[in-house]
Amino acid sequence: MASRSSTTKSSDLYLRQVLTARVYDVAVESALEPARNLSQRLHNQVLLKREDQQPVFSFKLRGAYNKMAHLTPAQLKRGVICASAGNHAQGVALSAHRLGCKAVIVMPVTTPQVKVDAVHGLGGEVVLHGDSYSDAYGHALALEKKKGMTFVHPFDDPYVIAGQGTIAMEILRQHQGPLHAVFVAIGGGGLISGVASYIKAVRPEVKVIGVQMNDSDAMLQSVRKGKRVTLADVGLFSDGTAVKLVGEETFRLARDLVDDFVTVDTDAVCAAIKDVFVDTRSIVEPAGALAVAGMKQYVAQHKTRGETYAAILCGANMNFDRLRFVAERAEVGEEREALFAVTIPEERGSFKRFCTLIGELPGGPRNVTEFNYRISDSEKAHVFVGLTTQGKGESARIAATFRRQGFEALDLTHDELAKEHVRHMVGGPSALAKEERLLRFVFPERPGALMKFLSHMRPGWNISLFHYRNQGADYGRILVGLQVPKGEMKAFKEFLDTLGYPHVDETQNPVYRLFLRA
Repeated sequence: MASRSSTTKSSDLYLRQVLTARVYDVAVESALEPARNLSQRLHNQVLLKREDQQPVFSFKLRGAYNKMAHLTPAQLKRGVICASAGNHAQGVALSAHRLGCKAVIVMPVTTPQVKVDAVHGLGGEVVLHGDSYSDAYGHALALEKKKGMTFVHPFDDPYVIAGQGTIAMEILRQHQGPLHAVFVAIGGGGLISGVASYIKAVRPEVKVIGVQMNDSDAMLQSVRKGKRVTLADVGLFSDGTAVKLVGEETFRLARDLVDDFVTVDTDAVCAAIKDVFVDTRSIVEPAGALAVAGMKQYVAQHKTRGETYAAILCGANMNFDRLRFVAERAEVGEEREALFAVTIPEERGSFKRFCTLIGELPGGPRNVTEFNYRISDSEKAHVFVGLTTQGKGESARIAATFRRQGFEALDLTHDELAKEHVRHMVGGPSALAKEERLLRFVFPERPGALMKFLSHMRPGWNISLFHYRNQGADYGRILVGLQVPKGEMKAFKEFLDTLGYPHVDETQNPVYRLFLRA
């Protein structure tokens, strides 16, 4: 998207500012590390720029400090104010502490608590306002006039842009061999503006590719329309890039300098967080993984091989509670897990026959990642099942195999309702679940554990409820409802003893009686 003449003009203006930027009083020169596993999978050399290792776990302190280091003593005495989704806030707070001035930080109420606590810990005064960065920004401008403080913009300021550009300076110094593209996350555009300005001035043949969330793509829409576009709403999963309106200067630079843009969805970012963890054993925040997600999508789209890419891991301020969601969605995002709704006849042996089919699917043995079922119909059983896969596009083939074997199947791998809600809602009271015993089992997480359970069951007993979700441990926690006639309780006890799996009888549990028993 960049033209050669405008590229040269815009980048040369910032080259001196990047070279003379004051960032290393607070920032470190972060490592540029090879991602060996990701490189092998993508058949390209992948380098990770570890901005997650900065003192505030984000690149943002570079630009914040460079801006504040250029303020006059009088301005510093009056203090600074900023608006931020979290990472810029920490950069400003740390810089203010180093420079000995007061800092007021306006943050959206949606900001992860880990970032709020970090700002407090650095001595910053936090004001929570609005649902997005843009809401916080408006409030900060009002406070700036009221308090007479100096506003430190998170992205739309030449000093801030130049400070972020030092990342590109380090990349080109650390890797002087072939470099085909650098992938950069975009929120308001400060990072990519600084990176692109330096790269296009020094090595214009290197592509600069911006990555945005598909629900927060203000820069991409602005570049396509030739003017800044204000989004009505933004997604909040990647809170570090949830910007409704990009900056004037960052829009100008991105329009002139950025070669291409990629948008990614939430599942792709979750998969990228896992990819980074596998190679580095570090956990980055969603915004920090955007560049990796975009790079993977770029490789898949362009079928590249043997090229060298750098991805900037721009932040690691991840709320611990969010990890549950990330782990849940990472496998689906990489399509290493497929989800299905399968209909099987409500008759003796059909459940076992379906489980046998899973073990005989083409492509080798597969782990069952999830299995949810509750009896609800006298003729048909609807089962929610998750299976491991070997790659993208496999879920459709598995669903077709189920259908050929007589099991009606619906591929839910790309269904947001199924992934977000329905997988947790299968069940409820059932009038058909008569003489039901409810038991919690601990199954060993190995092939054949479920088949052993089914093989030891008496043919006359019916499974009326089954719930299992792989949690990554070496054992699985499974909830099973079994319809056992009252006269067969002795045989039922013998079955449990022979099975040998740890279990707890929950038939009298008040939660079961309230929510699952008719």
